[in-house]
Amino acid sequence: MKNILVLCTGNSCRSQMAHGYLEYFQKDLAKVYSAGIETHGLNPGAVGIMKEDGIDITHHTSNHVDEYKGIAWDYIITVCDHAKENCPFIAAQNAERIHHNFFDPSKVKGTNQEKHAAFLKARNEIKEFCETLVKEELVNS
Repeated sequence: MKNILVLCTGNSCRSQMAHGYLEYFQKDLAKVYSAGIETHGLNPGAVGIMKEDGIDITHHTSNHVDEYKGIAWDYIITVCDHAKENCPFIAAQNAERIHHNFFDPSKVKGTNQEKHAAFLKARNEIKEFCETLVKEELVNS
């Protein structure tokens, strides 16, 4: 079983959505963890938009990357530029490091409809990324 770490700044939104989809698209190929270089708690918008797609992330916790020291990572995925640039070094010589800077819906100001559209856009991009990653890296490896 492979170990996947998804990293973002606060482990509240984009990394949580990616964590949910990576678990959803594969059941027995990898253990998925998510963490941040800070912890901000679960973003209610992320929880809600995932629920709309049938994915429950309410049991997730917002974790700091230091909590996972000692795990032999196979994949380290950064989902925002800030985490990629500011994350402390993670010793994992065999890990494949993958970076994709996803749009941050939590920064959108506006009406509820505009905020929902922002979370939907981010969720759909993350969903497509995760589905492709599972197919290309886990299923076909």
